[in-house]
Amino acid sequence: MGVARFVGVAWLGLGIASSAGIPAARAVEPGLSAYQGAWLLEGRDCAEVFSSGGKVTAFKKPVDIFAAAFMISGKRLRTPMASCQIKSVRPGKDHQILMLDCANSVAGNEVRVLMAPSPNGSLRRYYSDQDPTGVAYQRCS
Repeated sequence: MGVARFVGVAWLGLGIASSAGIPAARAVEPGLSAYQGAWLLEGRDCAEVFSSGGKVTAFKKPVDIFAAAFMISGKRLRTPMASCQIKSVRPGKDHQILMLDCANSVAGNEVRVLMAPSPNGSLRRYYSDQDPTGVAYQRCS
């Protein structure tokens, strides 16, 4: 499995230790409003992965490159190791399909991500169209 593909599948990282923050006031693209903010795999403590200073949320230093975490601001998605441009958002069965153009310190690749907002305010990430349960992410900002 290639490094860039690994980014899309696992949302983990071994490359860029991104510390770029998310400004609170940024233009939200249609179809992405429910996804804005910092997200972490449910069950983990947000304070262990993210730091918040006023209007900016960032990955806490030193960056946990293995954290199942990401931040979305406008049309940008950042993981602990990669930075992605959200190219499109399309409806799927019970989820939305986000097409990402991602890059890390090793490679760049197009990545397809399946996500859906949950009524309780969390997000569910699905690994394929056949994945009925997905993985839950909690909002940290």
